[in-house]
Amino acid sequence: MTTPPRRLLALAQLANSIGDGAYYTTSALYLTRVAGLSAARVGLGLTLAWAVGSLVGVPLGRLADRRGPRGVSVLLALATSAAVGSFLLVQGFAVFVATACLYASAQSGLAAARQALLAGLVPAGERTGLLARLQSTLNGGLAVGAALGGLALSAGTAAAYRGVLAMDAVCFLLCAVLLLRLPPVTPPASTPEAVTTATATTATATTTSTTAAGAARPPRLGILRDRPYALVALLNALLLLRLPLLSLALPLWITERTGAPAWLASGLFVLNTVVVMLFQVRTARAVTGLDTALRVLRRSGVVMLASCAVFALSAGRSAWSAAAILVAGAVLQVIAEMQQSAGSWQLSFDLAPAERIGEYQGFFGTGTTIARTLGPLVLTSLLLGWGTPGWLLLGAVMPVAAYAMGPAARRAAGRRAAERADRVRGLGEPELVG
Repeated sequence: MTTPPRRLLALAQLANSIGDGAYYTTSALYLTRVAGLSAARVGLGLTLAWAVGSLVGVPLGRLADRRGPRGVSVLLALATSAAVGSFLLVQGFAVFVATACLYASAQSGLAAARQALLAGLVPAGERTGLLARLQSTLNGGLAVGAALGGLALSAGTAAAYRGVLAMDAVCFLLCAVLLLRLPPVTPPASTPEAVTTATATTATATTTSTTAAGAARPPRLGILRDRPYALVALLNALLLLRLPLLSLALPLWITERTGAPAWLASGLFVLNTVVVMLFQVRTARAVTGLDTALRVLRRSGVVMLASCAVFALSAGRSAWSAAAILVAGAVLQVIAEMQQSAGSWQLSFDLAPAERIGEYQGFFGTGTTIARTLGPLVLTSLLLGWGTPGWLLLGAVMPVAAYAMGPAARRAAGRRAAERADRVRGLGEPELVG
């Protein structure tokens, strides 16, 4: 019996997320204790790597649009596997930076290509729901991988760390095999819709020849010229500043500013993972189009503000009091996270041209890269440097960005509608002339 595409997508997500979970929990200690790099050089190298990854995500997404997302996804999964395996050979800073750049580039491109692959396999109205299920699968895989990584941390040997990296490389090989079993997706440029677009543009070439040339081959900075979509992506990047909260900012806050035990940080991570696994799909059901996506995003901004205010209350508290407040803040934070994820998924697809899904997903995905690159510096400066005012400032940014999504997204939707109207008029003109 042939495995349904949605199940294959979920299995591929599970395979690479198990590897990622193990990698995330052990990579820093492997690089410092086994590879012999300083913590400062590891941080600098990863910052450079993710900066490169943010630059190559768009062209790799464009490649998926032109060559077909399945083949590009498979190749990038293989490239990720090779990059993880190459970490086993790292012995100096230059080699580490080169390997980290390959890893970040392959990961950024793979995320964009897989979104394009999903768009080609799943009807538009069902994508957000499936993405919610894949997010739940991802969190489950991360939890399993983190547990396996914990075993390596307990052993504390070079062999254990290397075993985790080898397992991660194998997981991405398995991911590539699963993606290869998916049905091929015709590149958007060769679909009837794209052919219609090209025909319409050609029909009006006598008056707008530059438009016809741009439709045949979008300019390299085409997405940046699409200012409404670029603004939506920028606002989404601000909302994603929450990403380093659980992994970096809260552990430091707990140990330096509260009396809560240090192990509570891992407990909050587990709480987040379990809640997303159980409720992300249910949260996404409320998102069915542009209006509902914007409504959920606005709610997420308000809830995130409340979460930051609650976290701020834990400062200087005793162990049990601080722990109770931190758990309450973490519950609000994961609610905001699920809402923001569901709303942004819907916008990222609905506001992108159908023939350039991969390219636009690559650009939208740079928000995650920006948050990973700048988030640690921003959050540690705000929260540990400023304390309660920093929490409140971070919280205030969230509803402002969420509410600003409304006019930006509606302007982007209007741009897409105008483009479709232009294509329809372009198709009608040759018939009138004839």
